[in-house]
Amino acid sequence: MGKQLIVVGDRVLVEPEEGEERTKVGLYLPASAVDKQSVQGGRVLGTGPGTPIGAPAELDEEPWRIGSGEAKYLPVQARKGDFAIFFRKAAVEISFENKRYLVVPQAAILALVRESP
Repeated sequence: MGKQLIVVGDRVLVEPEEGEERTKVGLYLPASAVDKQSVQGGRVLGTGPGTPIGAPAELDEEPWRIGSGEAKYLPVQARKGDFAIFFRKAAVEISFENKRYLVVPQAAILALVRESP
């Protein structure tokens, strides 16, 4: 049984695209953004479940009653296969099974390019 990389919370797992001025999806990144490494792009490989949120209390129930215990999440906007443009400083570089990935919080993503179905 192999290992699995699980993304948590509102984070996104990205396979970084290496320093091209024009990305493979046709999005142009100005040299100033690429040179300063302030902005980077990459393909979304997976996402966490989203931001955990509390369930709104129902008016007809006792507020002290213990809920169902099921976690509720506000989903992440990014989807597997999207191309993400994000702030490089916010990304954390990891290596998993000899491959390099970036873990990016959703708040650091500036834009997503998604293929039309």
